[in-house]
Amino acid sequence: MRRRRLAGEYRPFLKGKTMALDLEEQEQIDEFKVWWKLHGYKVVLGVTAFLLLAGGWRAWQTWQHNQAAEASMLFDTAVQAASMNDLKAAKGATARIMENQAHSAYATPAAWLAGRVNYESGDLKSARAQYEYALEHAKDDGLKQLARIRLAGIRFEDKDFAGALALLNEPFDPAFLGLAAQLKGDILAEQGKPSEARTAYKLALEKLGDKSSLKPLLEIRLDALGG
Repeated sequence: MRRRRLAGEYRPFLKGKTMALDLEEQEQIDEFKVWWKLHGYKVVLGVTAFLLLAGGWRAWQTWQHNQAAEASMLFDTAVQAASMNDLKAAKGATARIMENQAHSAYATPAAWLAGRVNYESGDLKSARAQYEYALEHAKDDGLKQLARIRLAGIRFEDKDFAGALALLNEPFDPAFLGLAAQLKGDILAEQGKPSEARTAYKLALEKLGDKSSLKPLLEIRLDALGG
């Protein structure tokens, strides 16, 4: 599995980097689950409205019985599997959604999850494609922002620092600003810009809050950069 690297001069201070990345992944899964809890009903309502307009109540009933239960079950399975790091199960569930319901409102959330599990499997090419799909097609701003953060992370691994920063310099809602700032700090540290990296890490600490699992590791990174 490929992992991001920080600038060589800071590596001795960052032995817990693998843990940091694992925690970052969990933070993003948690953010995604919060987004789904708040906005998932819009997915169902959007599909309902479309089907009522397209084919009337009978079409809606047919879809409801034949598609809704399956899509909901598959999506819940994918989220839970990703949370438990069961990559095979998560891949299978998201693939079925993308293959069988590519035009449904479940497709873009499934694409985001597929990007995450492909990344964890070391398939960055597929992960990039899935995140790009989610970024382009998602109608919800929160999901777009999550996809933008993950796509920026892949660009960072590919040493496309300018491309990664371009994504992270776009506006973020408060719920996602901390994660974006943390990644921005990593990129700036890799570029040998400690002052700018410190500023980004401080913003990340402020926005993520005291309860974030990333707080101790961000503090270590700040200390490594001189506070």
